[in-house]
Amino acid sequence: MTAALQPGRGVVLGRHYLPSRVDEVRWGWLPNAAAEAVLEVGAGETVTIDTVSHEGLLEDQGRDPRAYLAQFGVDEVLDDVVEIAASTLSNTLDDGPHVVTGPIRVPSARAGDVLKVDVLDLAYRVPYGFVSNRHGFGALAGEFPEDHDSSPTRHIDRIVSTGTVSHFSWVAHVGGRDLGRIDAGGGRHVQFPLHPFLGLMGTAVATTDAVPSVPPGDHGGNIDIRHTGVGSTLYLPVLVDGALFYAGDPHFAQGNGEVALTALEASLRATLRLSVISAADRAGVLGPLTNPVVETGTHWIPTGMDSDLDEAMRKAVRHAVDFLHGRFGVPRSVALAYLSAAGDFEVSQVVDAVKGVHCMIAKADWTSWH
Repeated sequence: MTAALQPGRGVVLGRHYLPSRVDEVRWGWLPNAAAEAVLEVGAGETVTIDTVSHEGLLEDQGRDPRAYLAQFGVDEVLDDVVEIAASTLSNTLDDGPHVVTGPIRVPSARAGDVLKVDVLDLAYRVPYGFVSNRHGFGALAGEFPEDHDSSPTRHIDRIVSTGTVSHFSWVAHVGGRDLGRIDAGGGRHVQFPLHPFLGLMGTAVATTDAVPSVPPGDHGGNIDIRHTGVGSTLYLPVLVDGALFYAGDPHFAQGNGEVALTALEASLRATLRLSVISAADRAGVLGPLTNPVVETGTHWIPTGMDSDLDEAMRKAVRHAVDFLHGRFGVPRSVALAYLSAAGDFEVSQVVDAVKGVHCMIAKADWTSWH
């Protein structure tokens, strides 16, 4: 197998480097306004973050990643994964699962500004990952997992408990492409293309209360939008001075909806550029929006989030109308007509308590606008 990309080893592309140290991560919780920054990064500077996947660390997988991964022939486990699992950090099935790295303070960011996060590089730290389905979660909660007693659903997974089903996936390199490969039994396997991204990027909420890692919101957080891969930009509202940016929940691949509960969860080394758009300039970029927006080379992607999927859809439509009206001055009725004719609304995820819908607005449709 390919060697693991251990903390502090290998290529670090960013000006700054942030590993996932036990005393500088949160497990299941996000930084709030009172959080102490673990790193300071100037506006426009780059940072490389070693993010850690929670899969293989959790209680229902034994909280012993070496033993758990040995079942699948993995003989080199990430040092930070081992240290976090062996630490006194509390994490139970009632907590969020995510290992959250940060926060990073951007000194010039002020509440009301926008933090612009450019995703420059995402390197695989390991050549494997997991897709998991747990009782009470996922699009088919109550129907899946169909095995309620945690008897092995894969012939080599003997540690998993509490009815969880975790499917191990190797990374295969075929025809110049990276593919995930899952054992389907009978000597067969199913494979699919990889498109890595960070499921969780956000800014601190303006509260001193504890903030769980699972539900996303206007702060970003666990938005699980598959389009936030290399070359994309995520715009996040700055809610407290310094922004206090954090990242986690790395994925190798995800389908829209993330219906089982997790995507293909696996650790990534992410290189990001953190820039600040002032409150005075934000309207020219995002219109009046005060919630996350994604930009790719081909699309603008406003978001909508709510515990009710229908309301998440309505919010996504409202935000897409606001974006087009605010950025281009197009009449609101025309914006709605355009979205009905050409906007693509996709379900980001339905598994994070707060559900997500995002709208794909093709930039090509607006190249001649004046």
